[in-house]
Amino acid sequence: FGGAYSNRQALRALFDMAERKGIARDRRICTGDVVAYGADGPGCIAEMRGRGGPAIAGNVEKQLAAEATDCGCGFEAGSVCAALSVGWYAHAQAACTEEDRAWMAALPDWLVFRHGGRRYAVLHGGADDISRFIWPSDADAVFERQFSVLEDRLGPLDGVIAGHSGIPFHRRIGARDWINAGAVGLPPNDGAPETRYATLEKGRLTLHRL
Repeated sequence: FGGAYSNRQALRALFDMAERKGIARDRRICTGDVVAYGADGPGCIAEMRGRGGPAIAGNVEKQLAAEATDCGCGFEAGSVCAALSVGWYAHAQAACTEEDRAWMAALPDWLVFRHGGRRYAVLHGGADDISRFIWPSDADAVFERQFSVLEDRLGPLDGVIAGHSGIPFHRRIGARDWINAGAVGLPPNDGAPETRYATLEKGRLTLHRL
């Protein structure tokens, strides 16, 4: 899961579901952007520290930890998203404490895990740019490039779990899988209020509505 986006109620609902299903903390993997658009960035960090598991840094964690002046989201200049980010980023920057920033600064850029005999990497956006938007409609060559960059750093991979775009999807690239788990803090612009997360169970991927 990723993209809690400062929506503490959504993150709490996700962890409640995980506890009901018996998903242990060390198997709750976050693809970053715990803090972003919503009201309660520090509350989401508290939920992650209290009930979350392994996590990587999203671009927002990187920027807030460095006390940068913008979110580094990669929005197109002059876009609505870029304009709105000025307000929410300033709110997040003012709300987060030094302890929050220290937690964000300590998050790794990558994680690697094995599941069902396969080796997966977890990253936020792209392997060559943390803020790269990778979409389900992108050409195979885009994914092949990302796998190439990742494998140069991390060794052979069978799959990638990614975030950033907020759109849940699964692409099969040859014998490898690119999985975007979606975002739990905002819905994927499909006209419904449910947000998204993914599970891997006995090698089977399922994209869920929260």
